[in-house]
Amino acid sequence: MIVTLVSLSPECRAEKEDEEELELCVTSRRRVEDLSYQNLTSVPMNLPNNTQYLDVSHNSIETLDEAPFLRLSQLCFLKVTHCGLQELSPRVFDHTPSLKVLNISFNRLTIIPDVSLKHLKIFDLANNLYKSYRLPASFQSLTNLQELSLGSPAALSVESKDFEPLRNISLHHLALGAGVPWQNYDSGALEKLSFQKMSLHASFCGNFGMFEKVLRDMNETGAKALRFIALFPKDCNVTGDPFKSLRTMPTILNLTIENTWMNSSFMEVLLKNVWLSSLHDLSFVNITYNEDTPDGFQFHAINHTMSITSVTFNHVLHYQYKYPIINMSIEAFSHLTYLKFSRTGMNILPCELISALPSLEILDLSDNLLSDLGFWWPTCSYTSVFPRLRQLSLRKNRFSSLSFISGKTHEMKTLESLDLSFNSIYLDRPCSWPAQLTELNLGNNNLGNSVFQYLSPRFEKIDLSKTGITVITQEDLSRFPKLTRLQLSYNSIHVIPVLRHAPPLLSLHVDQNAITSISRDVLEGLPSLQTLKAGGNPFVCSCDSHWLVTSLNKSLLPDWPLDYTCSTPPEFAGLPLSEYKTSELSCEPWLQAAVALSVLMVVSATFSLLFYKLDGVWYTKMLWVWIRVKRRGKRRSNLLKNLSFSYHAFISYSHQDAGWVDRQLVASLEGAGFSLCVHERDFVPGDWIIDNIINCVESSYKTLFVLSKHFVQSEWCNYELFFAQHRAISVQHDSLVFILLEPIPTDCLPKKFLRLRSLLRQQTYLEWPEDERKQQVFWASLKSMLHTADESVALKDVALAISDTTALLTDQL
Repeated sequence: MIVTLVSLSPECRAEKEDEEELELCVTSRRRVEDLSYQNLTSVPMNLPNNTQYLDVSHNSIETLDEAPFLRLSQLCFLKVTHCGLQELSPRVFDHTPSLKVLNISFNRLTIIPDVSLKHLKIFDLANNLYKSYRLPASFQSLTNLQELSLGSPAALSVESKDFEPLRNISLHHLALGAGVPWQNYDSGALEKLSFQKMSLHASFCGNFGMFEKVLRDMNETGAKALRFIALFPKDCNVTGDPFKSLRTMPTILNLTIENTWMNSSFMEVLLKNVWLSSLHDLSFVNITYNEDTPDGFQFHAINHTMSITSVTFNHVLHYQYKYPIINMSIEAFSHLTYLKFSRTGMNILPCELISALPSLEILDLSDNLLSDLGFWWPTCSYTSVFPRLRQLSLRKNRFSSLSFISGKTHEMKTLESLDLSFNSIYLDRPCSWPAQLTELNLGNNNLGNSVFQYLSPRFEKIDLSKTGITVITQEDLSRFPKLTRLQLSYNSIHVIPVLRHAPPLLSLHVDQNAITSISRDVLEGLPSLQTLKAGGNPFVCSCDSHWLVTSLNKSLLPDWPLDYTCSTPPEFAGLPLSEYKTSELSCEPWLQAAVALSVLMVVSATFSLLFYKLDGVWYTKMLWVWIRVKRRGKRRSNLLKNLSFSYHAFISYSHQDAGWVDRQLVASLEGAGFSLCVHERDFVPGDWIIDNIINCVESSYKTLFVLSKHFVQSEWCNYELFFAQHRAISVQHDSLVFILLEPIPTDCLPKKFLRLRSLLRQQTYLEWPEDERKQQVFWASLKSMLHTADESVALKDVALAISDTTALLTDQL
């Protein structure tokens, strides 16, 4: 078996760490200032006051002064690496109390700076030029410090009091060393510290006694994980047993050996110590393996219970150009549950080797050269393989036929999860998946919209990130009644469908698509949803996104608010969605209707009150009477042109109202040139009263009835009304004019005045106002009814009267 394993590069690891630190510090990407590679000689003075993240790496900044940081009270992350930095101003961080991450590694600092930042969590001082690891006393105030990195190629000794200020601080991770051999280590220098993980970057070739002292001190710290980097260089002749102390270190559960040359003989010694230790996890990263024994690697089972359950090989480079010789008992790893061979160049899975491990539950063979037939080698028997395997990762290989793979997975009776991402999968024939398989990852394969048809309805977790999907439908998702997690990141999906019969989704990832908004109905159709990742989409900042900003529970969004920005309209492009502000009124139609109705009701009520207070009803009636008179006058001019009248109007009134009639009505109308017929003056003496009434009614253009309480009690007034009504029916139906001298409730009229009651309900009448200003409108309306010849005069009088009234109304308002 050829083993050639490759790990993540330091650059990739650094990018991952920076992203984690970004999430620790930044609430908006608008508060990030990346000024790396800008040929700067100092930190700019004009940085925004709300800057949270500042990166000025890879510039030429020799001194870090106080001035640029005076206004940066919100600064949380500062990275000044590869700048040739030699000096820090004593008060440079006095105005940055929020600083949590400080990275000044890979510079030329000759002393460890005096820093007192109570909120500091991550401090990287590695790869500078200080000659001693002696920490300033101010470090004892770094009570929240979790990760500290120290290392200098000029620091060749570790003294017992170097780390004294950290004595009462519980670190999570301490990284120490710059890859150079140490000349001296004082016992007890590290045992005073408390940390969970230790990364030691130093070479101990030829000085294994010093290495054993370091191990003994680490055992006193309570550390659970050890990482040794560049422990033995290529030309190191490892003799003895430098890892023997592992057997007496019960708290150490994880051991990683990185960037180290390792011979087959030393590998046998190391593995024996691992076997006899309490270690659970063993990792080899960036290892160069050399066979220095003719029989290669030989390891046989030891009569001791092995604690190791996890083994990782990541970038193991085989030194010789031949297959390595490995002779070991499978029983020696009978308790192994996790095994990873990543980026090994493996193209064939050895028969009955890995597949025969009895307790193996998780197998990671990612980033290799395996193909369909390379993994399921035709000459191997697969009648009993991977007896307890639950998770299998085959990502970044050369697998192709999904139907072939689905058929072969039936041989793995306990397989629950399969990762086929980053392959060359194509959809050829219908697939047959085993019933126990519930999780499938097909991300980063060009599959298209039809991929849902090739999946099992029993799947509970599906990853289809970056698979060329442009549309998802309700029919697609209804195929999976048990689906709880769906990842559709990095596709070209425009719309999330509203689901009527949705699967019980707990997690949905639709980030980095073409989605412009997420409707409220989508979330209402997913009542069980606990996680929605939708960042990196071109959101439209409009009312469609208003509810997402204001109403959606943000605990559902793990990437909020950093990855949510406005794409359109142009004036909001680049604006964080969390900062988009719009009123609820402009986005809620029901609220707009409610407000509009309320405003309309208030305006109507105000107008009605003013209308009532200013006698608008009365003025409206007068205007309506005048309009009707003018319209009817034109229509009936031809009917009346052959008729002749002696009077403009006959006045019917009660003798008890004679005073008002004589002083007001007669005086005003006759003074205006109208001819009136009044019974006390114009009835013919000696004629029957009924005849006088009939003659006066017929010889008058109009009949004016002065209505009052006295009028309805008069017998003669009833006769006059009767004859006038009959004349109106036969000759001119608009010849009746009613003047209401005082209010008369229609329900109080005597039965003999039933006609009057009906007329008052059907016909407009004039009311005599007490207000002198309103009387002008009253006379104008009445006179316009009596004009038959010179209508223009009537129009002029009425217009003047109305304009005068309007002015009076304006003054009153």
